[in-house]
Amino acid sequence: MSVSQVIDSSFHEEVLQSSYPVLVDFWAPWCGPCRMIAPIIDQIAEDYKNVLKVVKINTDQNPTTATEYSIRSIPTLIIFINGKKVDTVIGAVPKSCLLNTLAKHLQNKC
Repeated sequence: MSVSQVIDSSFHEEVLQSSYPVLVDFWAPWCGPCRMIAPIIDQIAEDYKNVLKVVKINTDQNPTTATEYSIRSIPTLIIFINGKKVDTVIGAVPKSCLLNTLAKHLQNKC
């Protein structure tokens, strides 16, 4: 699985109804830190493609979902499992931090 874009209208189906755990990257094109972590998000999507779905949602174009999940600063990464928010990482954190957070929630680690 590669990183796909979701929008307000597809969020429920793509994220909340996913049979896979989902990492959601809340971002915006003007956000420097968002651009900094984009390659890390892409790499995680590739490394975990068999156990994790990775999606991005542009907070400028999709304010309903951003408001629903109280996104105050970006990048914000939220992990959903079985439609439930299980963890949040805020800011441009190192890859190791993201991997440690994911490892807490994924049974089959790389």
